[in-house]
Amino acid sequence: MTYCVALKLNQGLVLLSDTRTNAGVDNISRFRKMYTWEDPGNRAIATMSSGNLSITQGVTNRLSAAIKRAEAGEDVETILNAPTMFRVAQLIGETMRDMQERHRATLLEQGAGADALILVSGQIKGGDHRVFMVYSAGNFIEATEDTPFLQIGEHKYGKPILDRVITPETSIGQALKAVFLSMDSTIRSNLSVGMPLDLAVIPANEYRFSTLRRIEPEDADWQALSNGWAEGIREAFEHLPEVELG
Repeated sequence: MTYCVALKLNQGLVLLSDTRTNAGVDNISRFRKMYTWEDPGNRAIATMSSGNLSITQGVTNRLSAAIKRAEAGEDVETILNAPTMFRVAQLIGETMRDMQERHRATLLEQGAGADALILVSGQIKGGDHRVFMVYSAGNFIEATEDTPFLQIGEHKYGKPILDRVITPETSIGQALKAVFLSMDSTIRSNLSVGMPLDLAVIPANEYRFSTLRRIEPEDADWQALSNGWAEGIREAFEHLPEVELG
């Protein structure tokens, strides 16, 4: 399984994903879930995925192959020349649908799940920074003012902290703490989510990644927030009023 989260804030986009993939208790591996593309000053785009790994890797490989064909002079539309982030989401949805049509029936016949989800985040010069969730059928939804973050994978453990603190006005600095704690809660409660993590930040209207960072378990920022959060919860719990019995 996995856990990926994308926040759309007035200040920009904050993205975090884990790298654990498991096909049973004795088959646990690491696979990158976050992929990034950048044309500094023009666009910055990232995807994060969950679900059937062969499907999502196939989508990513086809997106990258189309970019190489365009760079070689072919007249092909890609996520690096699409005019808007909405069109980028459409292209990824179309690729997802093609992969599902090619492989879904065979996967289901063999007893494997074919469903997959992809979070698409980024900004293209002249447009807003946006976050979409692409479904297996190729359709998608978008983060809004009312729901400024989207999650895929084992999201339930990390959702409460985001619900309590994240609004469009949240600063990137505060958002980084929130996504770290959201991931920490998930890792503590679900063995199918694990480190290392991949972190990306796209500041609004800069059309670039200001942060692309691999976070290992010994990362100082991660350790400080994880330990501080655990201690803070214990202290808050101890100060809560007693429940009267009877």
